[in-house]
Amino acid sequence: MNISVFDLFKIGIGPSSSHTVGPMRAALDFVAKLRERGCLQQVSGVKIELFGSLGATGVGHGSGPAVILGLEGQAPETIDPAYMQPRLDEIKQQAKLSLDGEHEISFVEDDDLLYIFAPLPQHPNGMRFSARDAAGICLYTREYFSVGGGFVVDEDEIESAEQAVHDDDDTVLPYPFETMEQLLGHCNASGLSISEIMMANETVHRSAEEVRQGLLDIWHVMQACVQRGCDIDGTLPGGLNVKRRAPELYKS
Repeated sequence: MNISVFDLFKIGIGPSSSHTVGPMRAALDFVAKLRERGCLQQVSGVKIELFGSLGATGVGHGSGPAVILGLEGQAPETIDPAYMQPRLDEIKQQAKLSLDGEHEISFVEDDDLLYIFAPLPQHPNGMRFSARDAAGICLYTREYFSVGGGFVVDEDEIESAEQAVHDDDDTVLPYPFETMEQLLGHCNASGLSISEIMMANETVHRSAEEVRQGLLDIWHVMQACVQRGCDIDGTLPGGLNVKRRAPELYKS
């Protein structure tokens, strides 16, 4: 089982990696493709279509804000949560967004971001991005699929999506295992704890210091998330009017 702890713990904007991290990465990739094709500066507008599960629950899960900010060049691992809502309000008020943070285009959310309940045939979490020029001519369009855990594949990769996400690479681990029985067998044979076994496997991919620092980075993000939840009153984002409970519990 060649799955890293960093495959399991990902920094994102929540509340669902499939509905936010994946779509944001898809939007980032779409902008990168526009740049690669040399047509980024020609874009006058974009259209985003969220299909299936993304279309049905995307409003409550924050899929729309994820793709909007992804088009602006924001990444799930680095975006400042405090930046998100003010910027989204600004985009809505001005009816403009900045592709990759540098090329301003027209963007009217009600017209350019569509939630469609019917899924694309390939996968329940489908997206279609289209870019047009000032004359309304389509410059480029691409379909993406959020296949779980924040992984995203495009229309050319969806057929092998399961392999792309879950297949082990050719790396030989010092303590390979597929079951808990095998993992405990390694512990008994080596005298190492589960955490020590996992660290030995992790250091095949990166140094022990990189592993520790990466885990600390995740821990700090978790702590900041808890503190932010305790400090902010009101309702949770997403339009479902769910009251924030943490501040009252924290004060009591």
